[in-house]
Amino acid sequence: MGEPGRGRSASPASAADGARRQIVKLGAIVAAALLAAAGFAAPAAEVTPAGRRLAERLDAMDVEHHWLAGAHVDWRTGDPDRGTPFKSHCSVFVAAACERLGVYILRPPDHGQVHLASAQQEWLRAEGAAHGWRPVGSPYEAQRLANQGQVVVAVYGSPDPAKPGHIAVVRPSEKSPATIGVEGPQIIQAGAENWSSTSLREGFRHHRGAWQSARQFAVEFFAHP
Repeated sequence: MGEPGRGRSASPASAADGARRQIVKLGAIVAAALLAAAGFAAPAAEVTPAGRRLAERLDAMDVEHHWLAGAHVDWRTGDPDRGTPFKSHCSVFVAAACERLGVYILRPPDHGQVHLASAQQEWLRAEGAAHGWRPVGSPYEAQRLANQGQVVVAVYGSPDPAKPGHIAVVRPSEKSPATIGVEGPQIIQAGAENWSSTSLREGFRHHRGAWQSARQFAVEFFAHP
């Protein structure tokens, strides 16, 4: 969850950043091809009927037009309302998604919106089990469970208490294990950019160390049946 701010502004380095992302994307494609050639590729994970229903319910939230950065929003609907603007709304979007899916995760008014993502991570570790959450040990398992229709979140608590963390929902996807190994599970998120569907690597790219590969990541996954 971002701290109060005035929203996004154009960056003089935006063109260079776009070029960097293209280079990273090409690198991911090459890496995935090398993994496949080495025999690590496997058939895409099956999305079950329950997974398809989960995807439909997540898409119905229309995150790319709600919970937009640089505004104050009603946490349940993502519609702008009166209040101090926030840079991003990742944590309240996840809270709203979980509520619509009948699952509790730490949310307003039980915790304020400032640094809520990091607080959600601590809550999941300490109290999540009492509410049906369990830790998931790998990004492959996180994607598999989402494909089965379970609610799965990916969360990164900032090591700097002065900076916000990030959280997103893993969405069903038939991406292969080789692709997951490079770019992580598929997610839906609000944040500096709102995505109805993107890779974990792309969604968490503003948080250094959150994701490097399936062998090196600081993101934690939790699932709720």
